[in-house]
Amino acid sequence: MSVNVGTIDRVIRAALGFSLLYLAFLSGVSLFAAPLFKFGAAVIGIVMLATSTLKLCPNYSILGLKSCGDC
Repeated sequence: MSVNVGTIDRVIRAALGFSLLYLAFLSGVSLFAAPLFKFGAAVIGIVMLATSTLKLCPNYSILGLKSCGDC
C-alpha cells in the first residue's frame, strides 16, 4: 500500500483524533458518559490518529482517492 493522505488531510485527521479522545476521556460532557459514545469516540479517535501518522487511509485505497499531490 502506498501513501495516499496529504499534509492538510493529516492535520485535520490528527486534530479530529485528539479532539475525540479529549471528549471521550477528559471533557466530562454528559453525552460521553455513556459507554457507547465514550468508546465509540475513542476508537474513531485512535483510527484518525493512526491514519494521520501512517499517511495511509484504507478507505481512500478502496476508492482510489489521494489527497496528496504526486505521492
